Amino acid sequence: MSRFGSMFKLFELGDKCIGKYDESVRVVKGYYPSVSGFKDELLWAALWLYKATDNEAYLSYALDKANEFGGITWSMNEFSWDVKFSVGGGRKAYEPASKLVLEQYGSKALYYLCACLKKSNASNVRRTPGGLLYVRQWNNMQYVSNSSFLLTVYTDHLRASNRRLLCDCGELGPEEVLAFTISQVDYILGANPKATSYLVRYGSRYPQRIHHRGGSIESHGENKGFIGCTQGYDNWFHRKGPNPNVVVGALIGGPNEKDEFSDDRRVSCKPRLAPIIQQALLGFWPNCMA
Repeated sequence: MSRFGSMFKLFELGDKCIGKYDESVRVVKGYYPSVSGFKDELLWAALWLYKATDNEAYLSYALDKANEFGGITWSMNEFSWDVKFSVGGGRKAYEPASKLVLEQYGSKALYYLCACLKKSNASNVRRTPGGLLYVRQWNNMQYVSNSSFLLTVYTDHLRASNRRLLCDCGELGPEEVLAFTISQVDYILGANPKATSYLVRYGSRYPQRIHHRGGSIESHGENKGFIGCTQGYDNWFHRKGPNPNVVVGALIGGPNEKDEFSDDRRVSCKPRLAPIIQQALLGFWPNCMA
């Protein structure tokens, strides 16, 4: 199987077996319901598969489904595990109809990028006093890491095409866009009012009581007895001490809208960690280190 084999199969599965995941795994609906559905994910996947393979079939899919799936109808100032409408299209020459759809895709991406950079005359993303993008209290760092990735990708596009980002309230060059992106990552790593790194084990000061069951319960090496689900909650959740297991590299939910942070695992929306928070951040590092 080629390195893209699993991606092709996963896309095919998502396209043929239509439906929201929380309709088949119903127990999660009370915790992680999908509000936007699955169509935005299919468009997002098709565009990235096209970018990775140059296979015109994936671009055609994104073009053909653009209106039906909401890709060119929704203007969003957030990008998250559930909302992926802020995508851009390919940039080759096509017949007028396709070119129009691509331009509409591009306008939605532009709306999002300008909102992140506070250059929109419609709906800018809020920022904390310390300068962090702030969308909502639950796992806010996912919006920060996602924007860092997307802004980095667009920086590459601006450099390659020798263009500037043209927003309603001004324009920015690629280095200015990247500078803002770096400021967001710097905040994550400790350049913030709390002088706290929100990436676990990075720096000398980072959260010690993250909301993570595996991190807060003693390891098997220390306690070989059986630990049930309720025991983990009853015996360890409310302990005041730091977690016995350090989840190295975990990016947690982050501070509130005032840059305040409580290192308390019981306040689950702040010290919580999840793969959705940090995955996109991985896309930032190669560009920054280049």
